[in-house]
Amino acid sequence: MEIIWQPEKIENESMQIIEKFIQGYDYHPLDKDVVKRIIHTTGDPTIVKSIKFSAGAAIDGLKALRKGANVFTDVTMLKAGVNKKKLAVYGGEVICTIGDPKVQEAARDWNITRAASSMRLLGSQLTAAVVAIGNAPTALFELLDLIDRGIACPALIIATPVGFVGAAESKEMLIEKNYPYITVRGSRGGSPIAAAAINALLYYEGEANRGQGVG
Repeated sequence: MEIIWQPEKIENESMQIIEKFIQGYDYHPLDKDVVKRIIHTTGDPTIVKSIKFSAGAAIDGLKALRKGANVFTDVTMLKAGVNKKKLAVYGGEVICTIGDPKVQEAARDWNITRAASSMRLLGSQLTAAVVAIGNAPTALFELLDLIDRGIACPALIIATPVGFVGAAESKEMLIEKNYPYITVRGSRGGSPIAAAAINALLYYEGEANRGQGVG
């Protein structure tokens, strides 16, 4: 067995291998990049069946990022996975407030999770931003409520909360409401997947033209 040591060569060969697993899917080029990076991150080609987009969502997110939109995350692990230098080129930054003492105090007062509390306190700041939720279903439930009440209107929601309590249900609620979204159905998810989706948007070199959605 030949061992490949060069990082760029490893990634390029990985993407070529992944290409074989998505034959037959009619993806917009940007959606395809997102799917490939999610597969690359998870090492699981079967996850392609669970990845779902609303029509044009990735393009909406890309346009927002290129206009300098911020990325808000539910947890610091997700924040750490986003390419901040690339985002800064467009004028945006990654923001996560879960560790803010005000968020922690509010979570105790409201008897909710810190992730949900952070979304509630951010409120209208989430409008026109990319909101990425990679861990906490409660953060997604709270975000959807903020949108329903007209408090927030994100450009894109990347939702991959993980687990067996509320994760699948929160993502199905998002799909039903049909806000601009990228998600992975079921209990699978996690911060690395959400970060991979954001980075796919940041790395995309094509034009930000609206194209065919998938899902």
